[in-house]
Amino acid sequence: MEWFGHGNKGIEFTIFSGSHIGILTIFLLINAVLFLFRKKWRENQWRSAEIGVCLSLIMIEVLNHVWMYKHGVWKLGRSMPLELCNIGVLLTIALLVTRKKVLYELLFFIAILGATQAIVTPALTYDFPHFRFFHFFYAHMMIVWVTLYFTWIKGYYPTFQSVLKAVTFINLLLPVILVINKRADGNYWFLRHKPQSPSFMDLLGPYPWYIFSLESLLILFSLIAWRLLRNRDGNRKESSFNET
Repeated sequence: MEWFGHGNKGIEFTIFSGSHIGILTIFLLINAVLFLFRKKWRENQWRSAEIGVCLSLIMIEVLNHVWMYKHGVWKLGRSMPLELCNIGVLLTIALLVTRKKVLYELLFFIAILGATQAIVTPALTYDFPHFRFFHFFYAHMMIVWVTLYFTWIKGYYPTFQSVLKAVTFINLLLPVILVINKRADGNYWFLRHKPQSPSFMDLLGPYPWYIFSLESLLILFSLIAWRLLRNRDGNRKESSFNET
């Protein structure tokens, strides 16, 4: 079995299979560790670890594009880093480098809502131990873990203004994605049609109404995520790192 190979019938991914359950277990365990040790680790700087994770994300993203190009599946309409989780990876890299609060605010909702959903219900073809399996879960889990790290350990917390910034950011990108979809014959953000396979979008109405349903759910779940993970300690100020 070729780890970096293309079509291997024996490694087709199945949701909630043994490998998927294993990934979900690791995901939840690291989430729990970050939460349980948040106070103990708060005084450490972790700068080397931040740069190391940043470099690992850059490397695995480059390898992913090399894989797509090598196997002739890289296409303008589906391979550019324009899906929300792809944008989440770019924001994660930028946040690790700069520690800018505004990047955290934009990343927070993509991570908690988008990347978490992708980990639980992945749109994935290849199972363990294929490279694409590792790429998919490593990238998505790092988006969430870095977000929780900055929340619980570095003291960056979402605010109501964070919700407004994130929704504005996504809506500013929306017309750009629409134009790229038309020019490149793509379907980024599923703005041209729903996924071919069954998905929760089937419950949101026909085209184009499901897009407005998604917008409403984005606002609703962003508000819920903010309420659940906001800073509940009014006496503790949030961190305000501005290193470059």
